[in-house]
Amino acid sequence: MKIGFLGCGKMASALIEGVVQAGAIETGNLAIFDRSSEAAEKFAAKTGVQIASSSEALAEHCAALVVCVKPGDAQSALAPLQHALVGKLVISIMAGITISRLQEMAGPMARLVRVMPNTPALIRQGATAYAAGETATEADAQLVEKIFRSVGTVARVPEKLIDSVTGLSGSGPAYVYLIIEALADAGVLVGLPRDLSLQLAAQTVAGSAAMVLQTGQHPAQLKDAVTSPGGTTIAGLEALEKSGLRAALLSAVRTATARSKELGA
Repeated sequence: MKIGFLGCGKMASALIEGVVQAGAIETGNLAIFDRSSEAAEKFAAKTGVQIASSSEALAEHCAALVVCVKPGDAQSALAPLQHALVGKLVISIMAGITISRLQEMAGPMARLVRVMPNTPALIRQGATAYAAGETATEADAQLVEKIFRSVGTVARVPEKLIDSVTGLSGSGPAYVYLIIEALADAGVLVGLPRDLSLQLAAQTVAGSAAMVLQTGQHPAQLKDAVTSPGGTTIAGLEALEKSGLRAALLSAVRTATARSKELGA
């Protein structure tokens, strides 16, 4: 099966490199098209994938099309391709664009899957969730899992949860980067050299996340395990609770989820 990527930005690049390196799909079965011929040529030279002469040619010659354009460009990108997407699988990674809207853009005969990945896919550590449209087949779902499993973890959810996924894991890396930056600044505040402080902050976050995933224990259990009575950790946790860290993160996810729904509307 030939798979086309409409747009070759960072996420498309991560997906293509991931499936090739994982041996999931051969390079000869991948093609790209981007409005920037320079970007397409640069990426093709790096990966060996084929460049389609136009978006119409890409859609016509591929059995599945991964749409990697900005949400605001969705209508102009998909509407001209309706005739070429009859009976084809369309995989969208565009934030906020619902399956019903995608169906209007891609045409009634296209099979649709809506996906929300995140940027750690660039280093094969992504977290992805997807929802299959009514016209999508089980084979379509398996192909989506094959593609996105090559760059991280994949979960299937009802479409009503995709905006929530966007608010949590789609936007979540930015929240974590802010936390790492703040921890590093705090280390400098208490006397650590900048480079060392950033290294310790980033590794602490990475190691703590790995502990949650590898042990299967609830974060509260792991937190309690390092919180001694009257010790330094409980003093720090008290400061975080007073400053509203938990409430701030709850608000961030809720606000980002609401914004994703606004984009779809």
